[in-house]
Amino acid sequence: MGKLRYTAITSLDGYIADEEGSFDWAQPDDAVHSFVNDIEEGVGTYLYGRRMYEVMRYWETAPTGNGQAPFLADYATIWQAADKIVYSTSLPDAQTARTTLERRFDPEAVRTRKDAADRDLSVGGPGLAEQALREGIVDEVRRFVVPVIVGGGTAFLPDHLRLGLELLDERRFPNGTVYLAYRVVT
Repeated sequence: MGKLRYTAITSLDGYIADEEGSFDWAQPDDAVHSFVNDIEEGVGTYLYGRRMYEVMRYWETAPTGNGQAPFLADYATIWQAADKIVYSTSLPDAQTARTTLERRFDPEAVRTRKDAADRDLSVGGPGLAEQALREGIVDEVRRFVVPVIVGGGTAFLPDHLRLGLELLDERRFPNGTVYLAYRVVT
């Protein structure tokens, strides 16, 4: 049985993008990105909303040859090897390999997929994650906190959601980023 994880890089004040939609301040350095690769190797399926999918599909054709930083090439390989499910009512088709387009998020279908999975699933993007969190199907919440305050934007977690959490892991990086992983407990 796989676990459903929600992982994001956030500002200290809890945003994944600032008020202009920019997340350039969240660019991980090589140490953080290498660690991301280590934890993403266990993901067999990514669940995305349209906007997150449009950002992440870069990895479908990201350079992996000479001249590319090894940690970037490694992430491209990890992403390309995983299945992707995109939930969108407006996307005409999925434009990457190993990708299925679904018109609506069905929590029961995700539960069934999770129960049958031999690898973990990852939900990407705060809108889709909110639905999964509210349905009680997220098993772990993982957060990379970047040492910056952006003052507003797209929140990592939704308002009016209460969950019990148990700390699984924590890590500090030389650039000031802090990683926190929690198991959702009820």
